[in-house]
Amino acid sequence: MSPVFTEQDVAFMQHALMLAQNAERLGEVPVGAVLVRDGEIIGQGFNAPISRHDPTAHAEVLALRDAATSTSNYRLDNTTLYVTLEPCTMCVGALVHARVTRVVFAAAEPKAGSLVSARRQLESGYYNHVFVFEGGLLADEASTMLSDFFRRRRAMQKAASSDEG
Repeated sequence: MSPVFTEQDVAFMQHALMLAQNAERLGEVPVGAVLVRDGEIIGQGFNAPISRHDPTAHAEVLALRDAATSTSNYRLDNTTLYVTLEPCTMCVGALVHARVTRVVFAAAEPKAGSLVSARRQLESGYYNHVFVFEGGLLADEASTMLSDFFRRRRAMQKAASSDEG
């Protein structure tokens, strides 16, 4: 059965997509994330590992850091994370440790996704906390943004290598 998303879910994912555009403007993979509690954004972030020189600066981690700072608490229970791409292994671990309640993602990530794609981490039974998750909200928009980004990047790399030759 397909997940049923609310108007509020759509609005928060649209905000995450806007944040993903910020990442893209910096030359980062366009992923954005918003953490919400009681209908209010308490944290947000977008991919920035290149610009921050930080391999952990994924959109989800930055949204968690922002929320933990704004709430003065590393436990972020009763929250929903909206993210434009299925979280990776590192991000799933951070979401578990933060005690996030729900994750809504747009596009699946076949190579590194750790909820429904490459790995199904929460099915392991090893975690003392698990969250519910749903995918596919505004997936076409997120997938198009990612595909276009990588297409442009490959074209730039091809042009650069032909200039060298």
